[in-house]
Amino acid sequence: MTPASPPILIVGSGAMACLFAARLSAAGNSVLMLGSWPAGVQALRDRGVTLVEADGNQHVYPVQITDDPAQCRNVRYALVLVKSWQTRRAAQQLRQCLGKDGVALTLQNGVGNREIMVEALGAPRVALGITTLGASLAQPGQVVAGGEGTISIGVHFQLDPLADTLRAAGFTVEDAPDPDVLLWGKLVINAAINPLTALLRVTNGELLNRPTARSTMMSLAREAAAVAAAQGLRLPYDDPITMVEETVLRTAANRSSMLQDVERGMPTEIDAICGAIVRAGEQAEVPTPVNYLVWQLVKALSPAPAGSLSS
Repeated sequence: MTPASPPILIVGSGAMACLFAARLSAAGNSVLMLGSWPAGVQALRDRGVTLVEADGNQHVYPVQITDDPAQCRNVRYALVLVKSWQTRRAAQQLRQCLGKDGVALTLQNGVGNREIMVEALGAPRVALGITTLGASLAQPGQVVAGGEGTISIGVHFQLDPLADTLRAAGFTVEDAPDPDVLLWGKLVINAAINPLTALLRVTNGELLNRPTARSTMMSLAREAAAVAAAQGLRLPYDDPITMVEETVLRTAANRSSMLQDVERGMPTEIDAICGAIVRAGEQAEVPTPVNYLVWQLVKALSPAPAGSLSS
């Protein structure tokens, strides 16, 4: 008898983690989740993961779930889908979880996550990816699929089998020769949209209906794009303003993940988005006053990150 394939480890128990877990489980893969959010862990343990599709249909899929990294030994592939402020903790947990040939693929928002993981795990055991998929939690363990998108994965000599597994589960997977370009392309958009929706408590589309919000959104995008250019990065689109507007229109009804975090009283990813842009701007001597102000305002809305909070 051929031994069973080791499970794919998903680090996290929030919306994106549940989306990936559901689709991978639906395709017949063994899925092990490592979470830190008590309500999420308990719901997944009791019921499995529930996926609510765009048409409203619901399906429940089996997953294994634990909050103990000691129960995740000798993993070959791990998808890191925690919030950016939880990356350091997740990286330390993965030191216990990854096998000798194991690789962790980060698909997180913001910049700096890969560097934190490399510090803990070593460069050969870390891969960078970017996803434009959307999802939101209806309740612990129940995820509502958002807009379809792609998964772009940087070149890594061990990741082809994982990419094939993701494709077989219905994901659109692309190779990314320079993932940093895509990372900053997404960062510019996130910085322009997410913080303002959190501060104003509005859906994405409402930003275009308020002239001051719209002009602030564009200032955020221009600053971020200027920082990217100063680092020699050519964004994956010609005009950041046009791309931000198109993204807002395409996701008009969405409640951004940062808005959801603020409404739940959780820490946000603002340090890895606007904060990262400000820090990179200082190094490149590019002024980022609007990103700085928005960074500080969003930080004032939520508690300081703590490793024991929801992933």
